[in-house]
Formats: sequence, C-alpha cells, structure tokens
Amino acid sequence: MTPPRRKRRQPQHQRQHLPPPPPPPPAPQPAGGPATPRNPERLYTIAGSVDGARAELDLVTLIVARSAPQPAASPEESAVLRLCAAPLSVAELSAYLQLPFSAMTVLITELIAAELVQARAPIVRQALPDRSLLEAVMHGLQRL
Repeated sequence: MTPPRRKRRQPQHQRQHLPPPPPPPPAPQPAGGPATPRNPERLYTIAGSVDGARAELDLVTLIVARSAPQPAASPEESAVLRLCAAPLSVAELSAYLQLPFSAMTVLITELIAAELVQARAPIVRQALPDRSLLEAVMHGLQRL
C-alpha cells in the first residue's frame, strides 16, 4: 500500500486571489553614490611571514606591548602596539582589527620575534577556595 500524497499548500495571497505583497524598498544609497564593493587585502600582505612559523597562541592569550610603534611598522603592527598598552587577548585584538584569528597569530608571532610584544598566559582563577583557608576564617569568626 502506498502512502497518500500530500498536496502543496499555496500561499495565502494566492488562495484568496489577492495581488502579491509589494517588494521591499531598495536599500538607501550613500551620499557619494552607489557603494563600491570592498576589496579586502590578501592576508599574506598583512602577515608577511615567509616561513609560516607561528607562536603557540590561543584566543585568551594576553598580549602586552613592550615598546611604542616605530615609523617603519605596518599599520596593523602599529595598531596592535597601540592597543596593547594594556593587556588584551588575541580574540579582542582580532575583533578590534577585524582580522581573522589565523592572520592575528602570524602578525603577533612577528611582533614577538621582534621583541615588540610579550605573550602571557591568562590568569586562571580557582573554581573553589582552599578548604584550609575557609576553616581558618570559620575558626576566626567563632572566636569573635
């Protein structure tokens, strides 16, 4: 026995013989005319590493600048050095500079090799406090 065939439902406007809804209005154009398509730079121009070596970095590795940007530095390197005056994670740098993580790791590797930045492991907080510390606090409170 074959299962019954279902009929496709027609949209509401076709069943009632109503005209289809109007198309959405076109997106507003910028004041300078139609928008030109953005040609992103190739990642190898940003990360000019030839050997392909990368430092062991993950998204939460903190990057700290060791010096100010030099005049000969690329715009991306200068931006990283300015942003990293205070420690920032690789994920934050990637978001601020709108670069993928892979390009950021190559760029940061070059800065580490040039000793312009320092990579630090993130500070890990303990999930539970030490039991001996809790007992000492409890005994101290009982003495009061």
